[in-house]
Amino acid sequence: MSGFATMRLPELPTVVAPDGSDVRVLLGLPAGGMAHFELAAGQVAKAVTHRSVDELWFVLAGHGQMWRRQGEREEVVALEPGVCLSIPLGTHFQFRASATEAVSAVAITMPPWPGEAEAVPVEGPWPASGA
Repeated sequence: MSGFATMRLPELPTVVAPDGSDVRVLLGLPAGGMAHFELAAGQVAKAVTHRSVDELWFVLAGHGQMWRRQGEREEVVALEPGVCLSIPLGTHFQFRASATEAVSAVAITMPPWPGEAEAVPVEGPWPASGA
């Protein structure tokens, strides 16, 4: 059993995710971890898939789009406050912020994020910013 903990959202990003988004690492437990992701206005993350984790995202602010593909199933969904979505293991995904505002979300990774080698680049529908 883990002890309980409390923290506030860090003012500055803790790390840059392999997809290029700014991450503020939050709390974690043995079964999963939580983080806050933000992508600046007009930016496009790199398309990736995960080696060993599932993720759940909840959009807090801003607008954008998320592309996901599993085999033959493929879709683009609007990212806006209140939207919750899943990224099961093996899903190819990419997200982008609208041209006029950043998009931010909290995400839970199960199991906890194992490290930078977790994200594997894949082909996505949009050219990534800075790529």
